[in-house]
Amino acid sequence: MTSPSIAPEKPCALCGKPAVERFRPFCSKRCADIDLNRWLSGVYAVPAEEAADEEERPAKDEDERP
Repeated sequence: MTSPSIAPEKPCALCGKPAVERFRPFCSKRCADIDLNRWLSGVYAVPAEEAADEEERPAKDEDERP
Protein backbone atom coordinates (compact mmCIF):
# COMPACT_ATOMS: atom_id res chain seq x y z
CA MET A 1 0.00 0.00 0.00
CA THR A 2 1.40 3.40 -0.90
CA SER A 3 1.22 6.36 1.40
CA PRO A 4 -0.92 9.31 0.24
CA SER A 5 1.05 12.18 -1.25
CA ILE A 6 1.35 15.12 1.10
CA ALA A 7 1.11 18.63 -0.27
CA PRO A 8 4.33 20.31 0.91
CA GLU A 9 3.97 23.22 3.32
CA LYS A 10 0.18 23.22 3.08
CA PRO A 11 -1.55 22.61 6.40
CA CYS A 12 -5.08 21.22 6.59
CA ALA A 13 -7.57 24.08 6.46
CA LEU A 14 -9.40 22.63 9.44
CA CYS A 15 -6.97 20.99 11.87
CA GLY A 16 -3.53 22.17 10.73
CA LYS A 17 -2.03 18.75 9.97
CA PRO A 18 -0.19 18.38 6.63
CA ALA A 19 -2.73 18.35 3.78
CA VAL A 20 -3.04 15.26 1.58
CA GLU A 21 -3.27 15.82 -2.18
CA ARG A 22 -6.37 13.59 -2.49
CA PHE A 23 -8.38 15.69 0.00
CA ARG A 24 -6.70 19.05 -0.61
CA PRO A 25 -6.94 21.49 1.19
CA PHE A 26 -7.70 18.99 3.96
CA CYS A 27 -5.73 16.13 5.53
CA SER A 28 -8.51 13.54 5.40
CA LYS A 29 -12.06 12.81 4.31
CA ARG A 30 -13.12 13.41 7.91
CA CYS A 31 -11.88 17.03 7.88
CA ALA A 32 -13.42 17.59 4.44
CA ASP A 33 -16.77 16.24 5.67
CA ILE A 34 -16.66 18.39 8.81
CA ASP A 35 -16.07 21.47 6.66
CA LEU A 36 -18.90 20.51 4.29
CA ASN A 37 -21.25 20.05 7.25
CA ARG A 38 -20.34 23.50 8.54
CA TRP A 39 -21.25 25.06 5.18
CA LEU A 40 -24.50 23.11 4.88
CA SER A 41 -25.61 23.84 8.44
CA GLY A 42 -25.00 27.58 8.07
CA VAL A 43 -22.00 27.90 10.39
CA TYR A 44 -20.12 29.52 7.51
CA ALA A 45 -21.86 32.25 5.56
CA VAL A 46 -20.86 34.59 2.78
CA PRO A 47 -21.82 38.15 3.79
CA ALA A 48 -24.09 39.95 1.35
CA GLU A 49 -26.29 43.00 1.26
CA GLU A 50 -29.96 42.25 1.13
CA ALA A 51 -31.79 43.65 -1.87
CA ALA A 52 -34.28 46.41 -1.23
CA ASP A 53 -37.93 45.42 -1.35
CA GLU A 54 -39.88 46.14 -4.51
CA GLU A 55 -41.91 48.80 -2.68
CA GLU A 56 -38.79 50.74 -1.71
CA ARG A 57 -37.36 50.82 -5.24
CA PRO A 58 -38.27 53.81 -7.39
CA ALA A 59 -40.87 52.94 -10.01
CA LYS A 60 -39.74 53.02 -13.65
CA ASP A 61 -42.06 54.35 -16.31
CA GLU A 62 -42.40 51.97 -19.19
CA ASP A 63 -41.99 54.89 -21.62
CA GLU A 64 -38.46 55.56 -20.33
CA ARG A 65 -35.83 53.70 -22.29
CA PRO A 66 -32.11 53.70 -21.46
